[in-house]
Amino acid sequence: MDFFAAEARAKKRTGRLLILFSLALGGTIAGGYFASVFILGAAGGYGGGAVRTARLHRAYSYSTNGDTSGAQPPLWQPQLFAEVALGTLAVVGLASLYKWSIMRLGGAAVAESVGGRRVDPHTTDLAERRLLNVVEEMSIAAGIPVPAVYLLGDEVGINAFAAGLTTSDAVVTVTQGALQRLTRDELQGVIGHEFSHILNGDMRTNMRLTALIFGILVLGLAGRAILWTMRYQRWGSSRDNKSGGGVILVGAIGLALLALGYIGYFFGRLIQAAVSRQREFLADASSVQFTRNPEGLSHALSKIGGLAIGSSLSTHRAAEIGHVFFAQASPSFFGGLWATHPPLTARILAIDPRFDGKFIEPPEVVDVATQSFVQAGLVPSAASGPLSAFAPPEAGPAPGAASKGSPEAFIARAGMLTPASIAHAQDLLDQLPDRLRQATRSAHDAPLLVFGLVLDDTDPAVRARQRQTVASRAGADAVHTLDELEPSLRGLAPEHKLPLLQLALPALKALPPTTHAAFDATLDELIRADGRVSIFEFALQKLIRRATSMSRAPGAAVIQIYSFQAVADEISAVLSAFAHASSDDERAVAAAFAAGAAQLRLLDGRLSLLPPEASDVSRLDAALDKLATASGPIKQRLLTAAAHVAAADGVFLVPEMELLRAVAATLDVPLPPLG
Repeated sequence: MDFFAAEARAKKRTGRLLILFSLALGGTIAGGYFASVFILGAAGGYGGGAVRTARLHRAYSYSTNGDTSGAQPPLWQPQLFAEVALGTLAVVGLASLYKWSIMRLGGAAVAESVGGRRVDPHTTDLAERRLLNVVEEMSIAAGIPVPAVYLLGDEVGINAFAAGLTTSDAVVTVTQGALQRLTRDELQGVIGHEFSHILNGDMRTNMRLTALIFGILVLGLAGRAILWTMRYQRWGSSRDNKSGGGVILVGAIGLALLALGYIGYFFGRLIQAAVSRQREFLADASSVQFTRNPEGLSHALSKIGGLAIGSSLSTHRAAEIGHVFFAQASPSFFGGLWATHPPLTARILAIDPRFDGKFIEPPEVVDVATQSFVQAGLVPSAASGPLSAFAPPEAGPAPGAASKGSPEAFIARAGMLTPASIAHAQDLLDQLPDRLRQATRSAHDAPLLVFGLVLDDTDPAVRARQRQTVASRAGADAVHTLDELEPSLRGLAPEHKLPLLQLALPALKALPPTTHAAFDATLDELIRADGRVSIFEFALQKLIRRATSMSRAPGAAVIQIYSFQAVADEISAVLSAFAHASSDDERAVAAAFAAGAAQLRLLDGRLSLLPPEASDVSRLDAALDKLATASGPIKQRLLTAAAHVAAADGVFLVPEMELLRAVAATLDVPLPPLG
């Protein structure tokens, strides 16, 4: 899967979605206009002055002498059409913006809106621990911050969903039924499906779709509210009764709004279903490609078919976000036209052509306590055996494709999950000391773990000053915890540092704003204790700031720059920083920069190697902030150029690649670990 191509496809889907939504909205406006013509024409039959006001007389007088009695209104009334169109657009627009304001709060807000409870990272429940481990493995393999995990504890059906606007605010939510009835392989297949939605850019499209559909539905809700408030109203018995005529008119308006709103909602749900169904097949195929275990996903789907309640949810909000779930969360009406997911049989056959149509009756509870540690998911499994005959083949290299060790090949792995990367992530996690993994889950220990990652290993005097800073800002207890972590941190290999930070990000993002501000200030002081900021230290701090800011305001992640020319100076700053970090020799620095600049033909003559003092931390910080708002093609070429700078000496060092991953993460581009 090409991350940048998937991002481009997501943008095209959004464009098509807006076109379809505009057509549905246009139909709603047209229906509202003709209903208004009919209602106003019928209102002329009532003699009440409340109806024949001067305003209506001026707006809808159509006889030559101004006498409206007995006449029929013309079919085309421009002023009426304009009023109906503007009113409909205002109502639908404001309602969609209201719903979008909720969606902009991020994945956690969506999970909590349907009753989700965040799984405690310190949970001792074996099933919950297994779920967390599966999510952590896939996050490390994909190179994204570990999503928060939520549980729908009252839902006995088998289902799950991923929600969020960016990888930094994404959450993964599963039902209690999925947690209890699925084995580890089946659960991994379901989580792989949800990670496909995260990496394919489907989440943001799903959020937009929810907001747009709600905007149309609100017309129907308004009509229902009008009719509900009139249920005790006494209706007039005479055509000449002024109040009776007014009540009938209001009732007709409410009925029209109800009909129009739900007609618009009907077509909106058709759009929602059509957009969703095809993406589910893609996510299923991606999950099998990720795990190389088609039986895990197919058995999970088969268990849904064998369970009486299936994947249905009891919450009334399931229909509103039904398109984000792993399987159909609410009944599908109109002969399946509203189905947000393909039939289970079709999904299973697409994975396993041998499927005989017989579903699996799931056990009441998968007994995690009696499984082995590997089966329970508490310890990474050994390398997989022979691939299933029905696993999709690995994609072969395209003609002219980059070699496996080239910078292009490294960047091409963006957003990619493969069996090899998952196995490598399992190995990385297995090699991490238990004390460090425990620290990543603690709101108290996670900040101290980050402090430990930036302690100076070469100058005892600097290290002593840093420890004193921790003691003065966080207290003696913090230093004691740092001492506990220090032996494990000293033996940490370079390739373990970024995965460790990824594991700690959920705890860091959960810190209260005041606590996080103190943590950030302390980290900044520790980094600057030796009078300089290394590229790794800068990338670590930038990654934390980016992830935490995006988790608090995910709606701020917008693309504003599409021109390479507009960010030429910023690209020069990034490539210069990488070049100066690669060597102290001026000629080697110049050669490395030239190797990177050669990858940006659109900027020939615009890029220049900056001196060290002009490519310092503050310049690099501002450059990455601006580049974070650039389009996918700009980020792709920038990262490819940076990889060429790092590899200019002919050696691909792990620290250089991990540094590139950290910078990529600040640009919201997930790069998996270098295996």
